[in-house]
Amino acid sequence: MKKSFLFKSCLFAVAAAVTVACDDDVKVGTVDTDKLAVPDNDVVYITDAAGMRNYSNIEFRNNTTTQLVVNGGGASNATVTFSYDAAVLDQYNAANGTAFKALPQNMVNFANGGAVAITSGSNKAAIDYTLTSDGSLDHNETYVLPLKVQISGGSQLGSTDMTKIIFVRDMTNLPDPTKYVVDFITGETVPGTKMFATLEINDTNPLCLTSYTLKNSGKSLFDAVVLFSSNINYNETTGKVYIHNNENIQAVLSNYDKYIKPLKDRGMKVYLSILGNWDCAGISYLTDETARYFAKEVKAMCDAYNLDGVFWDDEYSQISEPVLPGFVIPADSYERASRLIYEVWKVQPHRENIAYNFSSTYQLYEIDGVQPGEYCKYAFHNYGGSSDLTPCYPGMPKSNMGAFSQEFAQGNVISADKYTLMRIEGWGCHMIFALNPIDKSHGGPREDYAVLFADLSLKDAASALFDDELVDDGLRYPKDWN
Repeated sequence: MKKSFLFKSCLFAVAAAVTVACDDDVKVGTVDTDKLAVPDNDVVYITDAAGMRNYSNIEFRNNTTTQLVVNGGGASNATVTFSYDAAVLDQYNAANGTAFKALPQNMVNFANGGAVAITSGSNKAAIDYTLTSDGSLDHNETYVLPLKVQISGGSQLGSTDMTKIIFVRDMTNLPDPTKYVVDFITGETVPGTKMFATLEINDTNPLCLTSYTLKNSGKSLFDAVVLFSSNINYNETTGKVYIHNNENIQAVLSNYDKYIKPLKDRGMKVYLSILGNWDCAGISYLTDETARYFAKEVKAMCDAYNLDGVFWDDEYSQISEPVLPGFVIPADSYERASRLIYEVWKVQPHRENIAYNFSSTYQLYEIDGVQPGEYCKYAFHNYGGSSDLTPCYPGMPKSNMGAFSQEFAQGNVISADKYTLMRIEGWGCHMIFALNPIDKSHGGPREDYAVLFADLSLKDAASALFDDELVDDGLRYPKDWN
């Protein structure tokens, strides 16, 4: 595979055209109440505290308290009751071909016995529940809290709301990379910005991230790494799309214990990146059927290497006529990309999708009644961008959006005041690309500057984002695979 620098952005005219599309052509989603014919009763539906209706994901350490929210009703009194029911998980596993284990029932406790009342004149009520670790669970495994939902009174549940699947990871025995800071506006202590490092694996050892910690908190500077990049490709013999890993990506994945486990043991998440590779198998060129097939391929790859999700970058694909079966020249590439990311979410809702605000993932649409903010966890601006991404990814909170992305090898770096602005404005994530702390000055000034840029920028990040000081242990990890 070619040496690829991420997200080349020299086509300003194209970017401008895409911006207009984002502003003027967004399909803002609404909640689907299953189109039930219930003329005599109000319909209520269930979401989690973040507004997600279909599935919820919780990661916690020691214990956590969160909520389920009953929405709708209001014309009459009603009571909704949540109860643990292992049969709900049995049905889910059977329907989806999965084998999730149930979260032990003794780890969950609902307030008020799981009952929450909606009174006449109200259209929302919430109930607290607490998860408490017993220290027995594997932090690498996702468990399910299976709930049955029942209602009494003058309202009715939507058919999809009669059960609730909540994916849970107990991270108690794993270091927490979350950096807690004081919110400039409220004065409250809140989670700080999540730092994502997208690494060019063709020449970078991912262990380089382990060198950077913070002096006062002792925590890792980075929360996550994206392995750039696997490819979406077309197999002319089988007529199928597949994931291609070049020799560098495959070396890192195959040596999981050496290159990936040390990152995960520090609490970092590790994501697969999917990029086009000069054939017709692009992120925005798949029919619905092909998208569903490729989603299973993605899940198999994530399962095989214990990855936390997928980073989507639509570049370098080339479709030509006549169009092969299973592919399409899209009238709307945003819709095609949205469908693929949605299908991946459907087969692995316990993992996370990340969209780069570029090309066909510049904006995402509601698919089958599900908003982008539910099937796509994070979105990152192109280099230097900082406009509000809400119109492009409806339903996604700003805490899951990233501004002022940087590319160290090309000198796309930001100053300390930009870090401060991110914190003030509530951007919850930030992404850097082309970090490689090894001095490669024999290759020319570009490599020299990349190391300098990284050093200065990461020091600014530690100070402005986390009120802390960067510690670089000086250890260097060259590419050591063939």
